Amino acid sequence: MKRRNFINSVPLIAVPLVSNPLSWFTDNNEVDASVSDNSVRSYWVDTLYKISHPVLYNLANNTLVKNMPNEKAPSYGLRKNVTYLEAFGRTMAGLAPWLGLPDDDSAEGKKREELKELYYKAIKNGVNPSSPDYLNFRTEHQPIVDAAFLAQGLLRAPKALWDTLDSITKKRLITEFKALRTRKAFNNNWLIFTATTEAFLHYAGEDDWDKESIDKAISSFKEWYVGDGNYSDGPHFAFDYYNSYVMHPMFVEVLEVMKDFDNSYEEDYNTAVKRMVRYAELQERMISPEGTFPVIGRSITYRTAAFQVLAMAAQREILPEIVSPAQVRCALTEITKNLLVDDVFDDNDWLLLGFRGHQPEIADYYTSTGSLYMTTLSFLPLGLPSDHEFWSAEDEEWTSKKAWQGKSVKKDYKVKY
Repeated sequence: MKRRNFINSVPLIAVPLVSNPLSWFTDNNEVDASVSDNSVRSYWVDTLYKISHPVLYNLANNTLVKNMPNEKAPSYGLRKNVTYLEAFGRTMAGLAPWLGLPDDDSAEGKKREELKELYYKAIKNGVNPSSPDYLNFRTEHQPIVDAAFLAQGLLRAPKALWDTLDSITKKRLITEFKALRTRKAFNNNWLIFTATTEAFLHYAGEDDWDKESIDKAISSFKEWYVGDGNYSDGPHFAFDYYNSYVMHPMFVEVLEVMKDFDNSYEEDYNTAVKRMVRYAELQERMISPEGTFPVIGRSITYRTAAFQVLAMAAQREILPEIVSPAQVRCALTEITKNLLVDDVFDDNDWLLLGFRGHQPEIADYYTSTGSLYMTTLSFLPLGLPSDHEFWSAEDEEWTSKKAWQGKSVKKDYKVKY
């Protein structure tokens, strides 16, 4: 299995802030699913831009706390102290591979350049104690989670998002990451959040990175593997999408950092990748002929993030042999068109609690507006250039679509690794 790396150095270029950035956004229902003139990629770009822009634009202007809604699950109290880091960290985890592409003068390149400049301003404000939008890394347990998503984004495009930061911002962010150590992760998927942040500190050259926390997460995840590409979430298995939201992606990325530090981690890394690829194979088969999927388990309000593993396997070019990039593109496009419709946004383009619309009653007790920005995680293939096979190959039906038409498909079978 091969992986191509499209991380590039990105120079800082001044881009004016845009007051009405969504004038070019295309109505989801009017997008043609064909690949002619790369309309599908344009649709993906415009959708990710629409989701990400309110978060980055407001944090860049010190108006995130002022302008972002604080909608929360009916069964929970205020999430005000944590929702803003949720929004920023989760947005960056999905946005990072696209921002890591080289600069160009295309319409897409101009949007990417604008968001990159907003990111530079946003992260400076977010770690500046004097800013009204100073993000909370220091109280409550929830920041353990969302600092990790921010660290994940940085690891996904370090040359564009980390190397280009000024020294003061770097120092402040490292200080905030280390401040998380006053709280301990719970004995479940949270272990990999701490491991991800500490892996980033190691990548950033900090001498006091916590190898013990990383090794604890690795050993626990190995113990929690239940077979056929699935991990339990702690000692007990949960039938939900956390294998895709968190467990496979962060586990593989932490092991990737560690194997570069010590080759004794390479066997664990290779096994984790194989298991993730198997899970991606299962995910592709779960997509119905109509581009829908089962509404099961916790955190279903994260919407398209349920398919992060399939998106990540496509972006890393490690899809199973029987799943083509075009199959994934067509299936994920159909899911996105079905889910990210106008009804999931408010009048200012902030995401609303719900799944196919505004359905706050299905939000979990820990969910607030900022939580919803996990949905960016399905857009990882935008980190592939526009001429890549993922975008340029002819349309192809995905497995369930072919099977339900009586067409030939390869039968599925369990794996033993």
